[in-house]
Amino acid sequence: MIFGYARVSTKDQSLNRQVDSLKEFSCEEIFKEKISGRRIVKPEFDLLLSKLRKGDLLIVDSLDRLGRTSKELINLLHHFKETGIQLKSLKEGIFDTTTPMGSAIFEIIAILKAMEVEVLRERTLDGLKAARARGKKGGRKKGSHNKKRASAAAALYKQEYSISDILEITGIRSKSTLYEYLRKEGVFK
Repeated sequence: MIFGYARVSTKDQSLNRQVDSLKEFSCEEIFKEKISGRRIVKPEFDLLLSKLRKGDLLIVDSLDRLGRTSKELINLLHHFKETGIQLKSLKEGIFDTTTPMGSAIFEIIAILKAMEVEVLRERTLDGLKAARARGKKGGRKKGSHNKKRASAAAALYKQEYSISDILEITGIRSKSTLYEYLRKEGVFK
């Protein structure tokens, strides 16, 4: 069976381009997800992994859709090798990981992708440092927050919901934002 996997990092991004590319390669089932690659748990990807069987082919638009680090990608490749699953990436050139050359190319590309992520991170940090040196501050302005979500989070916290449940129910994206909202609502200091 031919499976496809498409992922974007934020809810504002569109999966359409990736899905269209996967359909061109006759994917019988496409798993779609809007979640950061840094997240350890990716529900749709985990479901896909549970369905893959020996002889199946997984097609992705780019290797970075599967993982953010070379270690993640290499571990995934080894898992695929052990279970007899083939992998093709459209952006990095179509190759067959069941061959020694395809496996070597995959590992090289995984390392280069991880390096690319690190270089982008360093450039971002350098840009932020340069902006700070010029007196610029990044991020949201102090005091700006979603009052509706903050009061909902406070109410749930008072009802002794878990932090993870409050995040899921309110749609607040990070624990630090949740704690900031709870402080602003006077729940704790």
